[in-house]
Amino acid sequence: MHCRNVGLCLLISAALVSLLGCNAHSGETYIFISTNIKIPYWQSAAAGFKNAAQQIEVAYSFIGPDTYDAKAELEALDNAALKKPTGILISVADPSVLSDAINRTIAQGIPVITVDSDAPESKRLFFIGTNNYQAGLSGGRRLGQELKGKGNVVVYTMPSQTNLNERLRGYHDAIETMGGIKLAHIIDIKGDPRIAFDTTTQFLANDKKEHIDGFVCLEALSGNEVATVLDNNGVKGKTIMAMDADPGTLQWIQKGVIAATVSQKPYTMGFMGLKMLDDIHHENFKTYEADWAHDSFAPVPAFVDTGSAVVDKTNVDAFLTASKSITGK
Repeated sequence: MHCRNVGLCLLISAALVSLLGCNAHSGETYIFISTNIKIPYWQSAAAGFKNAAQQIEVAYSFIGPDTYDAKAELEALDNAALKKPTGILISVADPSVLSDAINRTIAQGIPVITVDSDAPESKRLFFIGTNNYQAGLSGGRRLGQELKGKGNVVVYTMPSQTNLNERLRGYHDAIETMGGIKLAHIIDIKGDPRIAFDTTTQFLANDKKEHIDGFVCLEALSGNEVATVLDNNGVKGKTIMAMDADPGTLQWIQKGVIAATVSQKPYTMGFMGLKMLDDIHHENFKTYEADWAHDSFAPVPAFVDTGSAVVDKTNVDAFLTASKSITGK
């Protein structure tokens, strides 16, 4: 191209460079860390994270142990921080194990947002996820309807996780007004679904000594196990309340073995998590160690509620159709 006006040439060249792909997000890398990353719940969260990353054209990775292993997740976080990513999203398996590492990462100038499971005493910027107390209330009210206000219930949980404790508190408050429902046993499955399977089998064997009317699963792993045990033994008349919407749980709802599940929005957590990390990066904050949770003029929220809903036989087919349209699975 020949141009007599040098200034005009420079302007045209600059415009062409801009049109040909000057990316404001060039060089950005975001990392999402969790445990049990192969289960459907976390694959859905990873899909949301991936889709957000592709929309804004940034590099991304989803890492963590295949099992529920807080120490392995700590190692993954420390290794991720060494790579100096633009931002980190993390679901905290155990705050007592991970809070110090989150604080170290923040001190290095790397923003950290927690999703699904929080570390509220850490310096993480804020939490994105379910209002777990409300999710527990919803589950508890449905449990009360299923049991007609009375019965002995076994709860499967992992007490090290604050989100599950909040769900349990919601269940407790929901059934407290009913008077006739007793949370007879609180079982720590320690991230191992086999514990739920074996324990349920034992309760069935001892049913004449202690009759169990219902099983409450506060996490995604145990619902399938409890349903499998009851179905294998031809047991009817016991209520199962599950958590989350993995394919196995939804199939058991369709079959009438699981009464209902409280579905979270892991896709939304991953999607919004990356988008908000990217927004924070482009705000160019001088520090990420401010006490924004107690600042009335904070530039970020303290908590982003992604919502939850009860899925049962009346809406499970519609839920599956909507899920397939989003994830392709």
